[in-house]
Amino acid sequence: MIRQTDVDRAGLKERYPETFRTPVLAHAVYLTIVTAGAGLVVYALWRFGFSPAKFLDGLGKLGTVLTLMVPPDPGSQLWKYVAALGETLSIAFLGTLGAAILALPASMLAAKNVVANRFVHFASRRFLDSIRGIDTLIWALIWINVVGLGPFAGILAIMTSDFGSFGKLFSEAIEASDRKPVDGVTSAGGSDLHGFRFGVLPQVLPILLSQVLYYFESNTRSATIIGIVGAGGIGLYLANEIAQAEWQSVAFLILMILATVAAIDWISAKIRFAVIGRRGVVA
Repeated sequence: MIRQTDVDRAGLKERYPETFRTPVLAHAVYLTIVTAGAGLVVYALWRFGFSPAKFLDGLGKLGTVLTLMVPPDPGSQLWKYVAALGETLSIAFLGTLGAAILALPASMLAAKNVVANRFVHFASRRFLDSIRGIDTLIWALIWINVVGLGPFAGILAIMTSDFGSFGKLFSEAIEASDRKPVDGVTSAGGSDLHGFRFGVLPQVLPILLSQVLYYFESNTRSATIIGIVGAGGIGLYLANEIAQAEWQSVAFLILMILATVAAIDWISAKIRFAVIGRRGVVA
């Protein structure tokens, strides 16, 4: 029994043969890309000495370490850990806040709809790219040599790294804003600065706040890492406990960090929804 759809399909193929023709070249390109990708993966695994036996042996050692972590126990260091965690949060908060404050005027220079001068726009973008291209850990090592060991170096490291990232993200949000509110402000006699304050800023503020809150959460983890190289915080304790194979203390520190990041994420979500839901009040 021949279905009507089969007859229709046959008629369509007869009338439009090019549409139903198999794109041989496209399939060849796709097959080439997949083959090249698979070959690159195999070469990388071989080049870096991957072997199933080594992987299984590593899983066995990981299982041993995880067993030694149970139960998590801070020992007599609980309040020192809590103080160090507070220091890590302070590093992340002050670094993120400082970067956001400094990045806002820089992002105005990098936004085409705020500063039309091509040279200023190009120079601002390349400057932000240069700052952003250096990892937070590298900035931490640089600032430690400049201001010495401690939390201040960690704050400066996060502030410097996030300044470049915020500058890019803020400028893109500003460029994507609607021009009509700005035209309304300027047509009423407002200056360009008034146009930005009352026409652009209310539109992008929820987006900027969401980005800042996300980076604060991310920087809590980054502050832990840079603490290992001497920038203060809980990372220093974590490195010491790992070096001494105090796995129960390591497990407790990891759980503290995970709980803190989860709490920050929950609070950030509440703040974001509150601000976005009250955009009229913010404006």
